Amino acid sequence: QVQLVESGGGSVQAGRSLRLSCTASGRIDLINGMGWYRQADGKQREMVAMIGHDDSTSIARTVRGRFTISRDKVANTVYLQMNSLKPEDTAVYYCNVDGYDPATVRDFLSWGQGTQVTVSS
Repeated sequence: QVQLVESGGGSVQAGRSLRLSCTASGRIDLINGMGWYRQADGKQREMVAMIGHDDSTSIARTVRGRFTISRDKVANTVYLQMNSLKPEDTAVYYCNVDGYDPATVRDFLSWGQGTQVTVSS
């Protein structure tokens, strides 16, 4: 029901900043929260940051103080501002939304295609 388009990934040196963007389309009226996950080679996907319907945020311990999540509700876009990047931040970053469809009485998750972030030392 919801499509996600990500942008902003790339390769940077440690200590630099990067901002990821994710724009949602489709049944945006069904979205509850939006956020970001990441998956490094050989590791499981982990939550990085989420922002809820009430604009409350949840930030992973590993990036707290360096990463910030925000959302533009008019543009249906969520951002992940990544500062003081470290090599261990290297991963594929995935945009995510969760929602609820009252017509089917079902919760759902949608994922972006993923964007590579590589941080060199």
